[in-house]
Amino acid sequence: MSIIDELKWRGAINQETDAEGLEDLVNEKSVGLYAGIDPTGDSMHIGHLIPFMILKRFQLAGHRPYIVIGGATGSIGDPSGKKSERVLQSMEQVHQNEAAITKQMERFFGGDGSFKIVNNYDWLSELSLLDFLRDYGKLFNINTMLNKEIVSSRLEVGISFTEFTYQILQSIDFLHLYQTEDIQLQIGGADQWGNITSGIDLIHKVEGQEARAYGLTIPLLLKADGTKFGKSEGGNVWLDADKTSPYDFYQFWINQDDRDVIKYMKYFTFLDQKEIAEYEEKVRTQPQKREAQRRLAEEVTKFVHGEDAVKEAEHITEALFSGNVKELTASEIEQGFKDMPAVETTADQRNIVEFLVDDTQIEPSRRQAREDVKNGAIRINGDKVTDIDAEIDPQSAFDGKFVIVRRGKKRYFLVRITH
Repeated sequence: MSIIDELKWRGAINQETDAEGLEDLVNEKSVGLYAGIDPTGDSMHIGHLIPFMILKRFQLAGHRPYIVIGGATGSIGDPSGKKSERVLQSMEQVHQNEAAITKQMERFFGGDGSFKIVNNYDWLSELSLLDFLRDYGKLFNINTMLNKEIVSSRLEVGISFTEFTYQILQSIDFLHLYQTEDIQLQIGGADQWGNITSGIDLIHKVEGQEARAYGLTIPLLLKADGTKFGKSEGGNVWLDADKTSPYDFYQFWINQDDRDVIKYMKYFTFLDQKEIAEYEEKVRTQPQKREAQRRLAEEVTKFVHGEDAVKEAEHITEALFSGNVKELTASEIEQGFKDMPAVETTADQRNIVEFLVDDTQIEPSRRQAREDVKNGAIRINGDKVTDIDAEIDPQSAFDGKFVIVRRGKKRYFLVRITH
């Protein structure tokens, strides 16, 4: 199966500029291809991941992926999908974002030299205004640019000349890479079709109509309910572990709808057709086991955060399910209990009833606290406490940072210890 056939099976192709020509090209040789990302933030989120998963598949198939960090384009702003102008960032912030995104890309694509990261600031910053207008501006027709959806969607509310010229800059990227790195294919999201075709048109004008340059876009990924994929209740799901913990990242995938899980397996994992077909059958016959969701969560978390992060996320999940929280580390507590009710108290040792009522307000009254303790409804750090005279030492577990209280079967409280 060719890489193009695999992408079709995975449902990962939205549009191609020349499907037959691209199929012939990838079957002839190792192809240079690229996808770009502007450093508008210091981390990618899972929506950004989609085109780079496609790039990774080409890498595994023996092709030459390039990642273009948009140090120049990111400093002016892409009009795509926006109803207003982007707020321009300082160049200092842009450079910080470049470094963070580069580090993420290096983790995804490995250090074996089979891919390359470049920054369009390196060539676009060398252009003078006169060179830009003379060498490139003359090759772009205003009427054609206005008809690109990326621009036409903004005409009613207005678009600045800065963002209007974005498609010219991105086109120069494709031409530069074609000329210097033998890059013949650009990959992007569905909203990038206009920019990609502009780049191919520029290559044909400069290098001749016989120049072999191609574009491929990925469909907009929608959930079964018709909403856009990529966000959780808390907002974006980031690839930076400091913004979205590996545990939360794992939980995002494991909580996916049965109607979506196989589609996401095709997009976000490197499992083959046979394996995915087996999970599809499991979803159909034994959906309650959620085996497909667990495998999806495992595969994507491993790709983004590594094997150790998967083990940690599974450990936290199992501990919360079983109630055996004493096996968790302080770091795992920080991740797994981040969204649970939390209070603060001091490190002083005290009676359990005082602890539950006066210090933490977990119990509404001393009477209720004594009743719950006697009935075995209270667990401290995983251990059931039934003695109303028991003493609680907040520094006895989790490096003295936390006390985990469970009231009843499922209600957890995180008590942070101040020193």
